[in-house]
Amino acid sequence: MAKQYERPLVNKIDPASTSKLGVSPKHNLPKKEDIDGVSVDELTKNHGSPLFVFSEKKIKEKYNDAYAAFSSRYENVQFAWSYKTNYLKGICALFHKMGSIAEVVSDFEYEKARALGIPGSDIIYNGPYKPFDSLVVAIEEGARIHIDNFGEILDIKKAAQKVGKPARVAIRINLNAGTTHQWSRFGFNLENGQAKEAIEQLAIMPEMNLTGLHTHIGTFMMDPHAYQVATKKMVSFFNEVEEEFNLTLEYLDMGGGLPSLSHLKGVYQPPEIAIPTVEKYAEIICNEMKNIKSQTPPMLIMETGRHLIDEGGTLVTSVVADKLLPDGRRSYVMDAGVNLMYTATWYNFKMEASCDVEGKAEPSIINGPLCMNIDVINEFIMLPRLERNTKLLLSPMGAYNITQSMQFIRYRPAAVLVTEDGETLVLKKAEDLEAVEFSEELPLRLRLKNEA
Repeated sequence: MAKQYERPLVNKIDPASTSKLGVSPKHNLPKKEDIDGVSVDELTKNHGSPLFVFSEKKIKEKYNDAYAAFSSRYENVQFAWSYKTNYLKGICALFHKMGSIAEVVSDFEYEKARALGIPGSDIIYNGPYKPFDSLVVAIEEGARIHIDNFGEILDIKKAAQKVGKPARVAIRINLNAGTTHQWSRFGFNLENGQAKEAIEQLAIMPEMNLTGLHTHIGTFMMDPHAYQVATKKMVSFFNEVEEEFNLTLEYLDMGGGLPSLSHLKGVYQPPEIAIPTVEKYAEIICNEMKNIKSQTPPMLIMETGRHLIDEGGTLVTSVVADKLLPDGRRSYVMDAGVNLMYTATWYNFKMEASCDVEGKAEPSIINGPLCMNIDVINEFIMLPRLERNTKLLLSPMGAYNITQSMQFIRYRPAAVLVTEDGETLVLKKAEDLEAVEFSEELPLRLRLKNEA
């Protein structure tokens, strides 16, 4: 069975094995004074700390490498940017400028894509819940609607009747790709016949224009063989659907799930896990795609998100306090907490300092500023003494941390993009009280007498 990568249980690591963590007790903390030529001190002086920093250079490098890996092996490839991975407008726009269409999983994300200027015809509308009114809009605008369940088929049929034209649809399929955790809650199951039953219903509905098939087998998939199994099954079903129902399908969407890699390299890499390259995934998927029997090769759509953006993001955070705990560890309190770092639950972040940090390493714990005992960024790490205001750079931070951050106890920080020519562009302003309370109302009867 193929396994997905699981975060090392850092809270159970013996202090004697600290060389497996991000910093060896025999070495000083790695130094990184700038991000793509812009000094960390300048960034925090102008935009505050903590601060999310994105690298245009790294993002373009990852995108171009991944696209080349697929397009050099298969003639008809389209990337679709996964909005849920990072839906900052500037980040989405950057991926669209490089050639990606939009892949969204909610009416909210659909509206974001349209507001950016992406036409409905370049939007894949995915997800397990699509409100009826949003289906009407998606059909009117020619979006690709990926159907998740049988009830949704009925909703789309009614919406298409209301609009007066057929919906452009595909079905999402879940299948057994040999992984330890099968993603069976999304879409129609292939092995038990649900997917075939869904096709049978769609094939006789004039309100439906079946254009493709879609699967997404999981996230952070470290075993490329799972994609070989999945693509082989999807290609076989693709051929079956075209032949049995006399259809010509336009595309096969193999989803995403490719891992980011930087935090697994070197001392971050669990020794039993070999790091696969994007070329390996591309080779496996594209080789199977060539077994489709259509006269014209259908489009291969990849919804790659994490692999493209994760390493392009860094969180700069500063030491605001330290104290010695009863168990002998030194606790460093940072100005960024786990409310900003969703992936802290399973990432072992790479850690660098913007200045020289020298001295004897001691057992340490990195905490955030939240008044919650669970605010732990790294539970055991060997570090030389860190002075107050020392700036640490944590990476990779590009995927899911912006979209899943919480406004909890402290304001969320700004996010900036360092461009290829060294310019710093603001992608998101730091929050203030007005931003946090923007949608709140205070009823008249609850107002205090001394309120301004």
